[in-house]
Amino acid sequence: MTQAYHADSSELSTKEVLTWELFGTASRELAQVIADSEFSPEIVIAVARGGLLPAGSLSYALGLKLADAINVEFYTDVHETLPDPVLLAPMLDTESIQGKRLLVVDDVADSGRTLALVLDLLREMGADARSAVLYGKSGSVVAPDYVWRRTDDWIVFPWSSEPPVVANHAAAESA
Repeated sequence: MTQAYHADSSELSTKEVLTWELFGTASRELAQVIADSEFSPEIVIAVARGGLLPAGSLSYALGLKLADAINVEFYTDVHETLPDPVLLAPMLDTESIQGKRLLVVDDVADSGRTLALVLDLLREMGADARSAVLYGKSGSVVAPDYVWRRTDDWIVFPWSSEPPVVANHAAAESA
């Protein structure tokens, strides 16, 4: 199993930094925009991995207990992607979402290609799917239905700003 995170962005001079505190504010503000809209989602679908925490936060803020995730890989490093977004197993149970109102949540609509892939797939399965992101970028091929903030800078999210935690073998051996 490989470990991955949103690469080290310390070399970038211009970037948007989302703190944990600001994430809480962003989640509540985005939830309010969704609640004030005419769309009433039944299920929250996270685009994993980046959308997992925003989706969980929105599901609580909107009082929605039904949530699921769809796994997609696209970014491999700062400004580096695979040629196309790729769906990864385990797959979403598409039978249970037919005819449902879904809120598809991701952290950012950068190129928008991941969000487009997921929305197209869910709509082909007969769902009424709308999208919510913390950040929208001008180059996105999809205009998300709900956006907290717009930027074209690289975004540093609090959950992916540091490398993964690894076993501290020296501490374990001395114990």
